[in-house]
Amino acid sequence: MICVIYHQIVKDSAMRNGVNKFMKMSGIGFFRQATLRLCSSLEIEKAMFNCLSYLQNYLPASEMLLTIFDPNLGLIHNLARVDLTGIRKPITSKPLSEEAIDKINFDVGAWKEVKILDRLELHPAGWILSGHVNLSTTSMMYISLVIEGKHLGSLIFLADGKGMFKNAHAGLVSQLREPFNIAVSNALRYREVVKLKEIVDDENLELTRELRNIKENEIVGADYGLKEVMEMVRQVASLKSPVLLLGETGVGKEVIANAIHYASPRKEKPLITVNCGAIPESLMDSELFGHERGAFTGAIALKKGRFERADKGSIFLDEVAELPLSVQVRLLRVLHNREIERVGGSETIPVDIRIIAATHRNLEEMVRAGKFREDLWFRLNIFPVMIPPLRHRQGDIPALIHHFIEKKAKELKIHTPPPLSSEVLERLKDYHWPGNVRELENLVERELIRSRGPSGNRFLTFEHFQWPKSSEAAESIPEGNSPLLTLDEAMSRHIRLALEQTGGKIYGPDGAATLLEINPNTLRSRMKKLGIILAYSQKVLKYPPSP
Repeated sequence: MICVIYHQIVKDSAMRNGVNKFMKMSGIGFFRQATLRLCSSLEIEKAMFNCLSYLQNYLPASEMLLTIFDPNLGLIHNLARVDLTGIRKPITSKPLSEEAIDKINFDVGAWKEVKILDRLELHPAGWILSGHVNLSTTSMMYISLVIEGKHLGSLIFLADGKGMFKNAHAGLVSQLREPFNIAVSNALRYREVVKLKEIVDDENLELTRELRNIKENEIVGADYGLKEVMEMVRQVASLKSPVLLLGETGVGKEVIANAIHYASPRKEKPLITVNCGAIPESLMDSELFGHERGAFTGAIALKKGRFERADKGSIFLDEVAELPLSVQVRLLRVLHNREIERVGGSETIPVDIRIIAATHRNLEEMVRAGKFREDLWFRLNIFPVMIPPLRHRQGDIPALIHHFIEKKAKELKIHTPPPLSSEVLERLKDYHWPGNVRELENLVERELIRSRGPSGNRFLTFEHFQWPKSSEAAESIPEGNSPLLTLDEAMSRHIRLALEQTGGKIYGPDGAATLLEINPNTLRSRMKKLGIILAYSQKVLKYPPSP
């Protein structure tokens, strides 16, 4: 019994000494040290953690939360949450009852008090923490934040156990009211600046694309080899329908995507480009849909995804066939509901976007192989646009070469680029161009680099280019004991070659019928007889292999 009384006396003495310690620290030293830590970072989470790490020497608090009150929506938002181990994921925003809202909307004079609650279950807004802590075994102390007479929110301290917070603790925290007000106000303004910076970055991307001559009226070949493609661009640009760009690698799918965006009513808003094949699968969800603060290790701040950044504008999903099946499901939801959900979040965010997808793969075959969702393919394939390869646009090659010579000469600071001989130009036109426009651009740049300096050529000769051997003779006359083609087989091959050269066009002065010098109806009849009419009747041209 004597031992018990002795321990109680020691405990009471320690408490009195602790209170005296608090009272002694209530001067300039405590205020200065706590304020320095609050001002240590514009990111409110870091500032709160630094402050709590210092306050734990004087308060029994194990956790600190910053809540913002939205009177218009009647919601309490947990803006930041930290404990003694670091930054934690905020609690989900929850609506308040009318009783709780009335309790919050009291006179400004009452906000000056630091409140201590030992029974959270009796507080009208206490249920917000019910899924986070045990209300019956948790103590809470909070201070209201007021900026220019407006109730901004509250700073909440939590401690395990009943009766943990005393008036002395409240007296210490009351000294930090103004530093907390200023720190929170600055943090909110900093977040607005970050959002504005993201908008400016999007606008800069848009301006950069404009300076790169990628608008519709500056596309080389728009009046010739890409004439039909540009007509389809004009048809769909003003609509919200998804567009699927098909074609081999290097044909200029991104250029056409830009043309669609800049010819649309969304041209004043951002165009966000995503190379789906260049993003690691583990980061795909975060890059596309964003993440909440604390959603995973390293997520110290909220991040907007590409879809959210493209709001009111367009998003270009290049190489969409490379998306994992799990991401395809979420993309389907975006197309269907026009809303996203950040990683680690529980709220849906509406987005107003135009989706332009592109791929060089055969999505129909991928659907049959189970590598691409059929329902997603149906959604994306509303308006497919096939961009013909460069070998089917031989008439555009001279214009493209001169365009790239002028463009690359400026980049390489070549005042007067060497001219190109007509003989070399004809050889370039006859080349197969497996790398399409991108290969041609790289070839021109490489030749201009070689032409620089006193030892450079007077003309662009492309002498270092490995010209392929002609295979026309091998294609026309079989050698050895190879069997001869039947007349129908030879005619089928000849018609296919004509259709390839005309990009699948049958009628008109530049159509296959004119090239073969027969009536268009006769050509269609022969195609039907030979079983190749269906292969060319689709808008998306897909030629069958030659026998």
